Amino acid sequence: MSAAAPAAQTTWWRALGRRLRAAGAGWFLRSSFTRKWLALGVIIGVVAGLGAVVFYSALLAATHFFLGTLAGYRPPSPAGEGNFPGSADFARPWAIPLVVALGGLLSGLLVFGFAPDAEGHGTDAAISAVHNNPRGIRFRTVVVKIVASAITIGSGGSGGREGPTGQISAGFASLLARIFDLSPADARIAVASGIGSGIGSIFGAPLGGAVLATEILYRDDFEVEALLPSFIASIVGYALFGAIEGYGPLFGFVEHYQLRSPLGLLWFAVIGVVGGLIGLAYAKGFYGIGELFGRLPLPRALRPALGGLLVGAIALAVPQVLGTGYGWIQRGLGHGLLGIPLWIVVLLPFARIVATGLSIGSGGSGGIFGPGMVIGAFTGAAFWDLFHGVFPSMGADPAPYVVVGMMACFGSISRAPLAVMLMVAEMTDNLLIVVPAMVAVGLATLIVRRNDDTIYRSQLRNRAEAPAHRILAGMPLLARIAAFQAMARPRVILSSEASCFEALAQMAEADVTEAPVADAEGRFTGVVRAADLEERVDDLADAAVSSLVDPHFSPVQRGQHLDVALEILTTTAQTWTPVTDEERRVVGTLAMSDMVRAYRRELQGSLRKVAELTGASGIYEARVEEGSALAGKALREAAVPAGVIVTAIERARTVVLPEGRTVLQPGDRLMLLGSPEKTATVGLLGAAPSSRSDPAQPGGELSEVRPAASNSQ
Repeated sequence: MSAAAPAAQTTWWRALGRRLRAAGAGWFLRSSFTRKWLALGVIIGVVAGLGAVVFYSALLAATHFFLGTLAGYRPPSPAGEGNFPGSADFARPWAIPLVVALGGLLSGLLVFGFAPDAEGHGTDAAISAVHNNPRGIRFRTVVVKIVASAITIGSGGSGGREGPTGQISAGFASLLARIFDLSPADARIAVASGIGSGIGSIFGAPLGGAVLATEILYRDDFEVEALLPSFIASIVGYALFGAIEGYGPLFGFVEHYQLRSPLGLLWFAVIGVVGGLIGLAYAKGFYGIGELFGRLPLPRALRPALGGLLVGAIALAVPQVLGTGYGWIQRGLGHGLLGIPLWIVVLLPFARIVATGLSIGSGGSGGIFGPGMVIGAFTGAAFWDLFHGVFPSMGADPAPYVVVGMMACFGSISRAPLAVMLMVAEMTDNLLIVVPAMVAVGLATLIVRRNDDTIYRSQLRNRAEAPAHRILAGMPLLARIAAFQAMARPRVILSSEASCFEALAQMAEADVTEAPVADAEGRFTGVVRAADLEERVDDLADAAVSSLVDPHFSPVQRGQHLDVALEILTTTAQTWTPVTDEERRVVGTLAMSDMVRAYRRELQGSLRKVAELTGASGIYEARVEEGSALAGKALREAAVPAGVIVTAIERARTVVLPEGRTVLQPGDRLMLLGSPEKTATVGLLGAAPSSRSDPAQPGGELSEVRPAASNSQ
C-alpha cells in the first residue's frame, strides 16, 4: 500500500465526520424542544453515568493504593458502598502526613503542568462556564480533573467527589455544544444539565441532582429552562451508574422520622441557626485559607503538597478529616456515634473546614459538596450528643439531627436549599425528614442570605444579572432579526489546504486580522489569526493553514436571530462571528457594528408604528455634545420635556436601553419619540454651549448609522 493511501483514508474519515457534524447541527437546529432535549438529555446522561463510574472506580483504586497500601489505613465506608467499618487505628502513623503530602504533590504537578483550570473544586468553574462561556470547557481539563481529584482524595485529602463528576458531564456537554454549534442558550442548558446529572448520579440522587442544575447557578433564582433536560439526563445517568454500582441509597435506609409534637420543631430550629453560622464559617474559612496559600512564596504546584502535609498532621489526632468522610457520616447516623469521643464530634466540623481549605484551597483538586455534608452532619451530631442526655424529648436516635444538619449547613451556604434537601433525603431514603428540615434549612438560609455569602463564588444573584437574560430583557427586538438580515459579505474565506504563507498574504490583502477557514467542500472548520501566522510563518510557511485553526470559534447559523449572535460576542472573546448555512458553509460575517445597524433599522420601524398608533408626530434623534446641559447627567435628572420618550441611546457601537439611572455621555445619540417642537428642546439641551442659540432641529428623521468597520471579518 502506498503512503498516499492512509492519508487519503484519513481525509475521507475527516470529511465524513464533518458531514455528520453538519447534519447533526442542522437536525438540532430544526428539531422541536422535546426532540432536541430528549436526544441531548440521553447523551449527556449516558456520559454522566459512565463518567461517575469511571471516577468512582479511580477513587477506589487511589484510596486503596495511597491510604491502604502505603499508609496501612482503611477509612470506613457508607452503607451503600459496603458499610466497611474501617481500620481501628493507624498501622503506620508516621506515613499518614507523608502520603497525604505525596498525593498533594502529584496532584499539583499534574494540574499546574497540564491544565491549571482544573485547580479547585470544579463545580464553581462549571457554574462560571454556564454564565460566561458554555462552549469553552476543555476536554483536557476534564481528564486532568478526574486523575488529580482521585489522587487528592484517595491519598487522604479532604474533598468530595461531586465536583469532578459534575465537571465530567459538564465538559462533555460543552463539547457537544461545540460539535453541533448549539446556540448559547442551548449550550447553557446542556452544561447545567451536565452538572446536575453528574452529581445526582454519583450520589444516587437523580431528583435532587436535576433540581440542583436549576438552582445552583444563582443565589436567589432558578434556571427553569434547564429543569426538563436535567430530569432526562439525571435519570439516565443514575440508571447507568446504579446498574453497575447498585441502586441503594448512599447511607442506607435510615429510619423514618415521625413528628409527634410541634415542640419537636424547636430543636430543628436551633440546628438551623447553628447550621447557618457553621455554613458561613465554612465559606469564609475555605476561601480565607485559599487566599493565605495564594500569598505563600512557593510555586503553585508545590502548595497542595504543603496543604496535604498539614492535613496529614491533623489526621493523626482527628482521622475523620481524611478522604470523603462518608463512612463517618454513616456512623453518626446510628449508635456508632457514641463510640466517637465527644470532643472529636464537637471539633470535627471545624477540623473539616480547615482540612478542606488546606486540601482544595491550596490548589488541590476535589469537590466541596462532600466535605459540606460531613461538616453539616457532625454539626447535627454534636448538638444531639451534647444535649440529648439533658433533654430526653430529643429522642434516643441521632439520625434526624445528623440528616437535618447536612441539609441546613450545606443547603444554606450553597444557596441551593431545595436541591440539597432533596438530595440528602434521597441519600438516606427518608423523605419524611423534609418537614423538620424545612424549618432548619429556612432559618439557615435566612442567616446566610443576610450575610450575602455563598460557597460557590461564580453564582450570580438572579437571572437579571446573567449576561444572556440581561441581553434579552434589554434588547428584545434582537429576537426578531435573523442573522442573514444583518450579516456582511466575508472579506476572505481561507482554504484549509492553503499554506500559512498564502493565508497570511490573503489576509493582508483583505486587511483583516482573523479569517474563517473552510475545508475542500466549503464547510467551516474554524478561524485562523494573523498574529498566529506571523509568529509561526518562518517555521510553517509551507504547512497547511489547518494546523493553526482555532476550532472553538463559535459560528451562528443564518436562520438564527441576533440575540444568539450577540450572546456569543458578549460571552466569549470573539469580536465577530461567521454566519453559516445548513451545510455549515460560510455565507457571511457578523460584527457588533452590523448588529447595531440592523437593530436601529428594526427599532426605527417599530417606533414608526408606535408613532402612527399614538398620534406622535415623528421619530427624531439628538446628539449629546461635550459641555452640553445633558452631558454627565442621569436621564432622570435631564430636563426632557413631558411627552418626549427616549427610546434608545446609541453609544459608540452599542445600543443602550435607557433607564432613569443611565448617565448620558458626550457622543451619545438619543432616539426620541415625540413632536418636533418638544424634541427640538432636547436637541438644544444636548448641543454644545457655542451652538445653543441655533434653533435647528435635533437631527430630523432617523438615518442609518455607519460606525467604523471592524478590522476583523
